Amino acid sequence: MSVGKPLLLPSNTIIRCRFNRMPMTNFVKNKSAIHLDATVAGPLFMLSASLIFTVNTLLIKLLDHQFTAWHIGFLRFFGGMVVIILIFGRHKNLYKGHNMRLLIIRGVTGSIAYISAITAIRLLPVSTALVIFYSFPAFSAIFSFLIYRETIGKIQVVCIIGVIIGVGILFDVQLDGGHLGKTMALIASAFAGLTVTLIHTLRKTDRPAIICLYLSTIGTLVTLPKFVIHPILPSTSLEWVMILGIIFTSTTGQLLMNQGFFYCKGWEGGVLMSSEVIFTAVVGIVFLDDLVSVSFWIGGLIIFTSIVVLNRVQAGIKKKPVNQRTS
Repeated sequence: MSVGKPLLLPSNTIIRCRFNRMPMTNFVKNKSAIHLDATVAGPLFMLSASLIFTVNTLLIKLLDHQFTAWHIGFLRFFGGMVVIILIFGRHKNLYKGHNMRLLIIRGVTGSIAYISAITAIRLLPVSTALVIFYSFPAFSAIFSFLIYRETIGKIQVVCIIGVIIGVGILFDVQLDGGHLGKTMALIASAFAGLTVTLIHTLRKTDRPAIICLYLSTIGTLVTLPKFVIHPILPSTSLEWVMILGIIFTSTTGQLLMNQGFFYCKGWEGGVLMSSEVIFTAVVGIVFLDDLVSVSFWIGGLIIFTSIVVLNRVQAGIKKKPVNQRTS
């Protein structure tokens, strides 16, 4: 008996420790985040965002012209800030981000892109503005290389060029409108390319709500001086509905897009987001009695094919072993 006790005690102790550790390991595994297939989740979030941004673009175009880009921008940014804080910030400080410097830079670049895009949409036909604006995947690829030294393959480059060509064909390359509107569309495209590149990096450390809140806050500060000089608020129920629609569609689209960049790079997301032009054309055909032309089918097919090819290529790259990717 006296000999057995010293031998049994350490043995029981060891077994007990091992038994206690196992539930902790299982608990950690159960609490881990759900991992989605990037080749499915990325397109799903981006296509959803594109569909919502289509509604946002049409509301901006149809809103009374007394509302300038600065008025629309302020109402959208301030309204978005309020919505995000009310929904996501009731029990936490959403301004406490991890990468504060990059959040601020993204807020500035995103504000410039949004104001420039609104100006272009108000000055140009929607088709012209979108033809120029959706060259931003090319800008994103350039910024990805300049900032992060990311390179893309020949097939991916062909997909980006295919999207730009498809957008041009879909709208018959009708670059109508003045030089100011075209310049603003090009500025919006360049800053959108930089913005989506930064968002892809931010999604590694910060949640979509935080990224969106910084955009709305900085956008509010940028547009506030112009709004205060000549304030305009909606005067009819229809205008209120349109402004609220702009706020909610823009904010929801931003949240979905930010989440989508967790699964894809900036230029990849840009190619996926180009589906907005197809949605916009469909809306014009269904609700605005636009004619269905051969250009619509050819351009839409090229855009759709480019998106599918890019998605399949990226899926193949992600499935390759690490040693094959770097060889």
